[in-house]
Amino acid sequence: CEILSSLPLQISLYFNVYFFPFWWLITVAILYLKYPVLSDYYKFILVTIMILVSLTELIRLYLGYVGNLLEKVPELAGFWLLTLLPQLPVILFLLFNEGLKIHSLERAVHIVFAAFLSFQVIAAFFTLKRMVNTLATRFRLTEFHRLEEQRPGPG
Repeated sequence: CEILSSLPLQISLYFNVYFFPFWWLITVAILYLKYPVLSDYYKFILVTIMILVSLTELIRLYLGYVGNLLEKVPELAGFWLLTLLPQLPVILFLLFNEGLKIHSLERAVHIVFAAFLSFQVIAAFFTLKRMVNTLATRFRLTEFHRLEEQRPGPG
C-alpha cells in the first residue's frame, strides 16, 4: 500500500496556514493607510479582492489538507483549481498593478504569498497526477480480479 500524499505539498500547506493571517493583517493595515488616496474603483476592487481572497483561502487550505492527507482526488483537484484560478491571478494583480500604490512591506508579503501559491500549483499537479494514475491502476486490477473470479474454470 503506497502512500500517495506529498510531503513537500503538506509542508507548504502547513506554513501557508500560519502565513495567511500574517499576510491578511499586513494587507488590511496597509489598505487602511492608503485607502484615502486610492481612486474609487481601486477602493472597490481592493475591498472585493480582500473578501474574495479571505473566503477562498480558507476553503482552499481545507481542501488541500483533506485532499493531500486523505489522498482524495476530488478535494485535491478542487484545491489545485482554487489555487490556479482565483488565488494566483489575484495575488499577481496585487503584486504588479502600480495603480494600487504598493508599499514595500505589502510587496514583500505578496511575493512570499505568490511563491507559496506557485509552489503549491506545481506540487499539487504532480501529486494529483500520481494519485490519479495509482487509483486508476488499482481500479483496473480490481476489475481484472473480479472478472477472473466470475470466469468459469476449465472443464
